Amino acid sequence: MARTSLATDRQLTARMFVTGLLLVLLYAVVVGVLLAVGLSAAIVVPIALGVMFCQYWFSDRIALWGMAGQVVTAEQAPELHAAIDRLCALANMDKPLVAIANTDVPNAFATGRSPKTAVVCVTTGLLRRLDEPELEAVLAHELSHVAHRDVAIMTIASTLGMLAGLVTRFAFYADLFGGNNENSNGALVELAVLVFSALVYAISFLLTRALSRYRELAADRSGALLTGQPSVLAAALVKITGVMGQIPTKDLRSSQAFNAFFFTPAINGKQEVSLASLFSTHPSLERRLAQLADLERQLHGA
Repeated sequence: MARTSLATDRQLTARMFVTGLLLVLLYAVVVGVLLAVGLSAAIVVPIALGVMFCQYWFSDRIALWGMAGQVVTAEQAPELHAAIDRLCALANMDKPLVAIANTDVPNAFATGRSPKTAVVCVTTGLLRRLDEPELEAVLAHELSHVAHRDVAIMTIASTLGMLAGLVTRFAFYADLFGGNNENSNGALVELAVLVFSALVYAISFLLTRALSRYRELAADRSGALLTGQPSVLAAALVKITGVMGQIPTKDLRSSQAFNAFFFTPAINGKQEVSLASLFSTHPSLERRLAQLADLERQLHGA
């Protein structure tokens, strides 16, 4: 974690380490299996390294591009910059770039490979709906992600499933499984690699979802402690979650690719999510509110 006055979370650090270690091992297995079935190292290794490098080095630009976010100056968004300035001074941390995404979906996210290259982006929908204390509470949450460095870990973790699919598709179209689809052995190898690719994606998916849920709780806690107002963050959570149910489904679907990085998931409030505890990118609203209520009692004795 970066050296700031934000509350540290040793459990988050441990979980990031374990998740990263498991994904590195899984990553090595993917490359090893692809080489073992006869794929050329000249194809597998460059693709593996290239995808990892691009996702890590350009993660902030990719995220902003995907959400159509634009970096704004203090002259363009004075109130937003002022809020982040106050929080960064309070947290004793470097100020990240500030961006705004023009969408009615009320949300915010942080991205970047390190605190020095971080970007905190909020949507116009969020700015319209939250008052100043609620906005600062959400921004404190996002700055906690930057200080915890969990954004970089999530970015790297999310590449493995995509990598497995990319290599498999590339090999399939390049006819690298023996060059003869009529050959029964070649067909079996192709099927085995496709199944393995799906399995790798499933494992990496579950690992990143588990880390994603815990990192949201950690950011809630650190952000609430930074502002000293857990109840305000709880109010922002309730307000945003309620508004989500009024956002058109089309708009929500266009944003769901960023759910793992958003402050709250872009899910219609009326939608039923099966197996939510296993597949959700965020802990339940009830769990987040319960943690914030407990912090409120600890800080203010209420």
